[in-house]
Amino acid sequence: MVTMSMKSLLVIVLAGILAGILPESVLGQNCGCAPDLCCSRFGYCGTTDEYCGGGCQQGPCNTGPPTNGGSVADIVTLEFFNGIINQADASCAGKSFYSRDRFLEATNSYPQFGTVGTSDDSKREIAALFAHFTHETGHFCYIEEIDGPSKDYCDETNSQYPCAAGKGYYGRGPIQLSWNFNYGPAGNSIGFDGLGSPETVATDPIVSFKTGLWYWMNNCHSIITSGQGFGPTIRAINGALECDGRNPDTVRARVGYYTSYCSQLGVAPGDNLTC
Repeated sequence: MVTMSMKSLLVIVLAGILAGILPESVLGQNCGCAPDLCCSRFGYCGTTDEYCGGGCQQGPCNTGPPTNGGSVADIVTLEFFNGIINQADASCAGKSFYSRDRFLEATNSYPQFGTVGTSDDSKREIAALFAHFTHETGHFCYIEEIDGPSKDYCDETNSQYPCAAGKGYYGRGPIQLSWNFNYGPAGNSIGFDGLGSPETVATDPIVSFKTGLWYWMNNCHSIITSGQGFGPTIRAINGALECDGRNPDTVRARVGYYTSYCSQLGVAPGDNLTC
């Protein structure tokens, strides 16, 4: 997974500025906020849209569109999940790490995932997420990026989420969370030390799935639920390396998984499939 979009990076910078100018009494991490304050996606407390809007975890959040009352568990059946992971070799580390039950437990923290819009919208969002999960992990084979420790994913210019000495922020989890500026806010939001213990994403399957859902809900959920199509979600996840003709084979692979899962779930994939 590549860096966040420029818009997402600006949001992070803005959140850091706001955190620096607000009184200490309203600062918090991991949702230790007063009842009348919202806990933002970054783990800080406040009342404005930066805190109560998208990604708000707790308090009087602006909850967004109403849910459709559907159940993710009814769509992500054991047959559907196992149909993916059973394609991984028996020796894969992910075979004993990822599971449907752990995924469903992680979704409890993201009630709008797969429940916004029509039932077909829910199926398309689930198909899209699992298409990326499948591509990023090789059918849930890999927990960590191949040769990840040899790669430098530390943005030393990011003072809000500074890299910890000796820690690697390479791809981990079902969407291969990467870079310190993703690990930091993901940890604040989910409740683990993303900067100090990034390896938690590869040792705790619930946290691992939550990082994938965290990235999805903050960068892709609104894309797919607003009908923009599957293609822009590729751009949001790995666009700098794949889109605009940079790697058409991987784009085709993601689209292939998506259309296959849409077919399995009995829903049309929609338009705008590529990036």
